[in-house]
Amino acid sequence: MTRIFLLLTIICLLPGCAAVHKSQPAAVYDFGIQTPPSSEPSAQPAQLRKKSLLVADTTAPVWLDNKAIHYRLLYHNPSQSHTYAKNRWIATPAALLTQQLRNRIAAGTQEQVIKDNSIASADYVLHTELEEFSQVFDTATDSRIVAGLRASLIERNTRKLLAQKDFRVTAKAPSADAAGAVSALSAASNQLLNELVNWLATALPHD
Repeated sequence: MTRIFLLLTIICLLPGCAAVHKSQPAAVYDFGIQTPPSSEPSAQPAQLRKKSLLVADTTAPVWLDNKAIHYRLLYHNPSQSHTYAKNRWIATPAALLTQQLRNRIAAGTQEQVIKDNSIASADYVLHTELEEFSQVFDTATDSRIVAGLRASLIERNTRKLLAQKDFRVTAKAPSADAAGAVSALSAASNQLLNELVNWLATALPHD
């Protein structure tokens, strides 16, 4: 009995045994430093600087309204969504996009961006809905990301829908794992925001 106890004690002092009892902390990600194209400030038309715009919180479907990093195995069961157990976003993708979008628009509108309608009234309201934000595997070693966003521009006083557009980005992931998904999805979010801001510059009515 004593020999068995000593043997178990020695085994549990080994690194492998410690790893079994001590779970690894989850890796937490955000979108990194998002920067607009160098030509963006000079490309902003004058009408953008004359409007007050309420940028509402980006919404997402229930399955996507969480901090998980989602992926699908198209070669196995394309209708089933999975999440990485040891990797997650620091906030929901919708929340991360909301903050990045407000910052991006404010950079070209002289801070005419409103995030709370109770603070000040706005001429227009921008609604955005995240429709897809996940990694998909065509094979066990080949993956890509799909990011989809719908934007709606509404005139606040009349509640008239002025413009609406769907944005979609598909790009190959650099690796078939969570790190590859984060890298590609972060780049996709930057592209989505660039395209949305450029579209908004033409969608806002001219004076």
